[in-house]
Amino acid sequence: MSVLIFIDQSEGHVKKASLEAMSYGAKLAELLGTSAEGLLLGSIKEDLPALGRYGVKKIHHAGNEILDHFDSQVFTRAIAQAVENTGAKVIVFPNNVDGKSIAPRLSARLKAGLVAGAIALPNISNGFVVRKNVFSGKAFADVGLATDIKIISLNPNSFPVQTGGNKAEVVAINLKLEAGRVKITAVNKVKGEIPLSEAEIVVSGGRGLKGPENWGILEDLAKALGAATACSRPVADANWRPHHEHVGQTGLAIAPNLYVAIGISGAIQHLAGVNRSKVIVVINKDPEAPFFKAADYGIVGDAFEVVPKLTQEVKKLKGIT
Repeated sequence: MSVLIFIDQSEGHVKKASLEAMSYGAKLAELLGTSAEGLLLGSIKEDLPALGRYGVKKIHHAGNEILDHFDSQVFTRAIAQAVENTGAKVIVFPNNVDGKSIAPRLSARLKAGLVAGAIALPNISNGFVVRKNVFSGKAFADVGLATDIKIISLNPNSFPVQTGGNKAEVVAINLKLEAGRVKITAVNKVKGEIPLSEAEIVVSGGRGLKGPENWGILEDLAKALGAATACSRPVADANWRPHHEHVGQTGLAIAPNLYVAIGISGAIQHLAGVNRSKVIVVINKDPEAPFFKAADYGIVGDAFEVVPKLTQEVKKLKGIT
């Protein structure tokens, strides 16, 4: 009864969310008294045995070229075969875009219970109970899984990446696959140094910045911090910033270690997408801005005065000239 972890990758590189999933799966396997094994689909450029440092003992690799382009239906069929071949009883996914697309399909195919968006290891003292966020992070739900096969998708940044010194055994697996019905005609890549979904630090701006021409002060701070940039919905709707930077209930939900909100009032819809951040810093000239109630740290002041000074201090601390 092994724990099988889906190792999500893009263009041959393992995603950060997969490192968290491997660490989580390894601890879960330890709790259950079994082994943690990884499953990787498609061509890979990284050193697979080295992934053993995240706790997986064995990695099953299917290098079929059909798997080089993500198709949730094809991936679901492939993973279902791998589960059958390995006899895994618990499957762990990152709760990212790919995981959200595959896990429910796999759950239906295997008749397996699913907890999407887990934030902690299961409680196995009386059954198999997994905790997750509900109501946009305002409450927790403890969900019991009683099925033979169980599926968990782990929320990003909810479990720390843990490393050891072991190497994983890599085993090639042959899967019977047919090409998917989805045909890729073009790929438009989002430009940017740090993907929002994997960013440890996010600097976000709202209408308080008054216009796209003022975004330079936010980008300077983000560069100094090594952060990704984001925005509120009104900013994206006004085309000040691209829509892929929109975070909130109707945009991308994120959980960075540090979220800096500049000129954002903190409407409930925005807060719902960022309230899982470990630390929230709010900069706003309105002392009554709702966001201050959710902030760990707040600065009441004009962003055009505060942010450049903050950037200057960050550069001093980091020795950036």
